[in-house]
Amino acid sequence: MKALEADYDELREGDPQGRLFNDDLAPARASDRQWNSYALFSLWMNDAHNASNYTFAAGLFIGTGAIMGMTPLSIVIGVFIATFIIFIACCVSGLMGYETGAPYPVISRVTWGVWGANFPALVRGVVAIAWYGIQTYLASISLELLLMRIFPPMQHWTASFVGLRLSGWVAFLILSGIQLIIVWRGMEAVRHFQGAAGPIIWVIMIGLGVWMLSQAGWDFRWTVNADNVTPPIGTQFYQIFVTVGLTIGTLATLMLNFSDFARYAPSRRSVVLGNVLGLPLNWTAFALTSVLCSAAAIKVYGEAFHDPGDLLSRIDNDVVFYVVSIAFIVATIGVNIVANFVSAAFDLSNLNPRKISFRVGGIVSVIASIVVTPWNLYGSPTAINYFLGSLGALLGPFFGILTLDYFYYKRSRVDLRDLYSPNPEGRYFYRGGLNTDALLGFIPAAIVALCIALVPAFSKVSPFSWFIAAPLGALCYWIVETLRGNKPLPTDSGD
Repeated sequence: MKALEADYDELREGDPQGRLFNDDLAPARASDRQWNSYALFSLWMNDAHNASNYTFAAGLFIGTGAIMGMTPLSIVIGVFIATFIIFIACCVSGLMGYETGAPYPVISRVTWGVWGANFPALVRGVVAIAWYGIQTYLASISLELLLMRIFPPMQHWTASFVGLRLSGWVAFLILSGIQLIIVWRGMEAVRHFQGAAGPIIWVIMIGLGVWMLSQAGWDFRWTVNADNVTPPIGTQFYQIFVTVGLTIGTLATLMLNFSDFARYAPSRRSVVLGNVLGLPLNWTAFALTSVLCSAAAIKVYGEAFHDPGDLLSRIDNDVVFYVVSIAFIVATIGVNIVANFVSAAFDLSNLNPRKISFRVGGIVSVIASIVVTPWNLYGSPTAINYFLGSLGALLGPFFGILTLDYFYYKRSRVDLRDLYSPNPEGRYFYRGGLNTDALLGFIPAAIVALCIALVPAFSKVSPFSWFIAAPLGALCYWIVETLRGNKPLPTDSGD
C-alpha cells in the first residue's frame, strides 16, 4: 500500500479505538505535498539564523569551558563539513518521510513496534519541549529589549517570579502565543511563514555582519581567534574536527525527525535539492556572520558577546537595533517551530492519537515549556549537560537503528495498514507491540553514548558522540539480528 494511495477510511477502520491513527498522524495526501525544494530551503534558512546558533558560533570563536577560542577559518570549514554530513543524514531521514508520508513517531513503529515506538518518540518529544522553551526564552530577550526601547516604563517592571522578571514574562508569553497561533493553523501555515521569513532574515543578518565589520574599520583576520592568537596548525585541524562534531550534535534532533517535513514533499528531488541548497549555504553563511559580529564587537565595544541580546543592548543606532531585533525574533520563532514545536506536537499525538491531536499536542508543549522554566534550565550548565545532554546522546542510536532497519532489513517497503493497526497479527506488532531486537541493540549503544556525553574522562571525544553512537547503534542492532538469524527482505520481494 503506497502512501499516496492510502485510504484514510481503511486505515481508520483498522484502528477502531483510535490508539494508533488520527488525521494528523495519517500519511500525507497528494494534495498535502506542497513542500517543494524552495520550502525546504526556507526551512533551513529559518533553522540556521537564530539567537541560539549565534551563541553557538560565537562561543566557538570566543572560547567556552574546555574549548579554546577557534579561528574563523576553522569554524567555517568545520561547519561546512558538518552540514554536508547532515545533508546526507537528512536526505536519509527525509526519504523515509517522503516514501511513507508519515511523521517520525509513526515511522519508528517500523523498527520499534506499534507500541514500542512511543519510547523514541517520547525521548525526542522531551528534548523538543525543553529546547522549545529555551529557544522561546532566547527570542524573548530580544523582544524584551525591543519593548523596553519602545515603552521605557517596562524597564522598571523588575518584579520576579520563579527567576524571570515581569517584563521577561510578558515577552515570553507573547512569543509563545504567536508560535501557537502559527502551528494551530497547520503545516501549510508553517510553510508560508518559513517561505516569507527566511529570505528576509537572510538579508538582514548578512547586512548586520557587513555593518558591524564597517564599524570595526573592515579589520577581520581569518586565522586569529578572539584572544588575537593564531593557534598552531595541528590545533586548528583539531578545532575543525571539534566544530564538525559539535555542529552535528546541535542538529542531531532535526536529523532524526526531518521526515515530519519531508513527508509533504512532492518528489525525492525536492527533498535532496532543498537540503543541498539549504544546509551548507545557510549554516556556513550564518556561522561566518556570527563570527564576524563577534570579532567586530571586540574592536567596537572592547569585548565579544556570546549572547546576541548583549550585542543588541550595545547597539546605539535605532534603525539597526529595531531591524536586527525583529530579525532575531522572527528567526528564532522559525527555528523553534521547525526543530521543536512540530516534533513535540507529533510525538505527543503519537502517545494517544484518539485524545491528543496535533493542535492539542502543541498546547501541551507550550504549557510544558513554561513548567520547566527554560530560563533556569538555560542558566544551568549542569542541567544542560546532564539532562538534555543525556537525552540528546540517545538520538544517535535511535537514528542508526532506524536507518539500518528501514533501508537494509525492510528494503524501504512498509505496509501502511499494519503501521496503523494494533492487530497482533500485524508485521509491526512484533512481541506485544515491541520489537525487543531494537531494544537489545539500543541498550549497549545508549550506555556508550551516555558515557561519552556525561563522564569527564571522555570529554575529549564528547564532541564526536553522534559519530560514535549512530553507527554503534546500527552495529549493535545488526549483531542482534544476525544472532537471531533474521535476514533482510529479498530485493525482488513485493509489498
